[in-house]
Amino acid sequence: MDAKARVALPTRFRDAMQIACEGRLVLTIDTAERCLLMYPLPEWEVVQRKLEALSNIRRDTRRLQRLLIGHATDLDLDANGRIVIPAMLRDFAALDKTVILVGQGNKIEIWSDANWRDGMAVWLPEPGADTADDVDAFTGLSV
Repeated sequence: MDAKARVALPTRFRDAMQIACEGRLVLTIDTAERCLLMYPLPEWEVVQRKLEALSNIRRDTRRLQRLLIGHATDLDLDANGRIVIPAMLRDFAALDKTVILVGQGNKIEIWSDANWRDGMAVWLPEPGADTADDVDAFTGLSV
């Protein structure tokens, strides 16, 4: 991230975003991790409709709607394939000079280097660790 809070998307992400949404994006927070979620606008519209369709009688549903929709920010890729990340979202994700972009199918996660490293330490099993419990969740998945 540069001094003007601009992040250049890698070419493969940039090209996909141009095709998917002509560079029109939505950036919001992740409610489970200290990272940001960047959606092509058409993908975000699907997510937003689903969120709005939820009954807001439950407190946890209102919280989810409030956080995801309330933090949603429209962005456009500039001519150099960059986005400007607003201060409130930068602060939430503790973004600084080095950011990590992680493709996740219909969205891209944006992580601070420190938060990504902390997460990797938790998510990856120790070498030789028994991961039998984890394997059951992926029965039938071919990789």
